[in-house]
Amino acid sequence: MLQIVFNEISAAELSGLGTLEQLELLEEFKVGKEDLENLSGERFGKIERDGRVLYRFRAKDYRFYFEVKEGAVIVHRVLHKGTFSDFMFRSKLPLAEDEALAGSKHFWKLIDEGRNARRM
Repeated sequence: MLQIVFNEISAAELSGLGTLEQLELLEEFKVGKEDLENLSGERFGKIERDGRVLYRFRAKDYRFYFEVKEGAVIVHRVLHKGTFSDFMFRSKLPLAEDEALAGSKHFWKLIDEGRNARRM
């Protein structure tokens, strides 16, 4: 398993949930090198744009968006699935979720906010 590091934004998003829900999500969120080499599409996904690689992990109704740096998983955002399903519904994109997100400037802005936040 890789070490998981939350930044200020992702930690705040997670702490905004109930204690039991936090524990359940954290119990599910385990990332190993083999997971990233064999992305299932169901739980793990990969989002790429302009040479940037971001991973997505689905747990219950939430999505963890993270990157891997120096052997650690850096979590940039923890968002409810409705956050981007609304975007896809409004834009009527005939793409898979990860493909639609890769093309969304709004999505990358959220990720950049998380990337620039202080790590906890």
